[in-house]
Amino acid sequence: MRIFVGNLAYTTTDAELRQVFEPYGAVGHVIIYTERDTGRSRGFGFVEMPDATEAQAAIDGLNGTRLGGRTINVSEARQREARGGPQHPRQEQRPRW
Repeated sequence: MRIFVGNLAYTTTDAELRQVFEPYGAVGHVIIYTERDTGRSRGFGFVEMPDATEAQAAIDGLNGTRLGGRTINVSEARQREARGGPQHPRQEQRPRW
């Protein structure tokens, strides 16, 4: 199960987040998203846990707890919705003669 973790302190690392989830069971992949230009944390990330029962226990046990001085939001990750707006077709390349 993929778990969303929000409101993370900007100083929280992947390793720290893994340590928080490990008491609830096996942890697969952990990632905290960062700004492309600065490398600074964006304040949210995802944790993957292979066992759904353990993952649900982690969600129930960690949602609303404090980590790095902030109250974190922990929930099952939802599928990303398609973004609206106009679609821009690629410009066709004209041969240079």
